[in-house]
Amino acid sequence: MNEPIIKIGVTYTGTDEKHSNYVRWLKGNELIEITTLSPLDTDLENIKNFDGIVLSGGVDMHPKFYNSTIIHYPNAPQSFEEERDVFEMAVFEKCQQNNIPLLAVCRGMQLVNCVLGGNLTQDIGSEANGIHKFEQQDKAHGINIVPATLLNEITGVDRTITNSAHHQCINNLGKGLLVNCKSDDGIIEGVEWADKNNKPFFLGFQWHPERMYKFHLSELPSTKNIRDRFISEIKKSINNPT
Repeated sequence: MNEPIIKIGVTYTGTDEKHSNYVRWLKGNELIEITTLSPLDTDLENIKNFDGIVLSGGVDMHPKFYNSTIIHYPNAPQSFEEERDVFEMAVFEKCQQNNIPLLAVCRGMQLVNCVLGGNLTQDIGSEANGIHKFEQQDKAHGINIVPATLLNEITGVDRTITNSAHHQCINNLGKGLLVNCKSDDGIIEGVEWADKNNKPFFLGFQWHPERMYKFHLSELPSTKNIRDRFISEIKKSINNPT
């Protein structure tokens, strides 16, 4: 008996080139259908029809969504995308309501944190930006994974390498979240549910596993294992709907 086609929705990250990295990473060699999600082209009621969702990276969230009035800060974008912010917050809520497995990448993780009442450090500062901020290409650094977390289980390691392309980070943690890894300079690099009972699969991370192949690191647990576990959780959800 043939397995059903897995349907994954990925929010549009801002450019076709960047978006294609998600498609390549998620599909692998399996029969997976990727749909681009955006506020202009997606009916929120259709989110329930997806088997998995990825909240992609991209431009900074508007500060009002984490209760800040400061919109002029170091490395702030020339313009925000409030419509995208509202749309992706609603997508997150639909995932929770419909028990849909979710990955939240970079901006996506920050967005989830803010939806849950947390906030952000608007700019991590020049020293940290020298380690983390995108400049012509991603940077790379180590992360320390918290023992006995879901991320620790998935990766099977306490330390690994990730790429990096961000100038903001989680400050106050959102309600119900657990930090599962940090960079050497103390920046939160990943989150998961503190209490995973009766919740759909969720991982948020500050790096971009979809383009670690550019560093020839596509087999590292911080990219391959995460992708494989996400697909496994989707298949489990399909076979055992709640």
